[in-house]
Amino acid sequence: MTAFDFACTGVRADPYAAGPALVFRLRVTASPGTRVHALALRCQIRIEPARRGYGDAEARALSDLFGERSRWGSSLNPVQFAQVPVMVQGFTGETETDLVVPCTYDMDIASTRYFNALEEGEVPLLMLFSGTAFTGARGFHVEPVPWDKEAAFRMPVKTWREMVEQHFPGSGWLRLPRDAMDALLDYRSRQALPSWEATVDQLLRAAGERTA
Repeated sequence: MTAFDFACTGVRADPYAAGPALVFRLRVTASPGTRVHALALRCQIRIEPARRGYGDAEARALSDLFGERSRWGSSLNPVQFAQVPVMVQGFTGETETDLVVPCTYDMDIASTRYFNALEEGEVPLLMLFSGTAFTGARGFHVEPVPWDKEAAFRMPVKTWREMVEQHFPGSGWLRLPRDAMDALLDYRSRQALPSWEATVDQLLRAAGERTA
């Protein structure tokens, strides 16, 4: 059976994507001399939050995910980020390919809340690989890619922020149920408010959450 190894060598925000997307650069290595015709991979990406430190402001922002810092010894569990397919073209020995990961700025998603809470540093990620390899010097042999193949990578927080800023410059994104959205639209119309920012600002002032 062909032995495969995987490594992530970098990541960048895709400035030309229709929606937020990160592009990870993968290096794939096969057994020496083995001809790989194609590699159909599945990649699961997890955040490993226990593998970095956090400032006080970050800890407060993460309390809804992991609870108070005093509980983090048992609550700082991995967070699912993405699961994406990638088709690697034929190669012998070693090759590199892009792994495109569509992202969201939906704050109901745990991974988005985690990324948004970080002020600086790196995000510890773990990539878990599986799939099917088509190999052979003559003809095709079909082989599984073992489930134990993985690669650790530390993504700069600034890369995530750059991606978000490309698609939501200076703003955030909030998903609401249809009935709540209809009620807000009705309130904005009745109050003759010029923007959503003004609508939320007036509601916060009415609730006593904003005075300036």
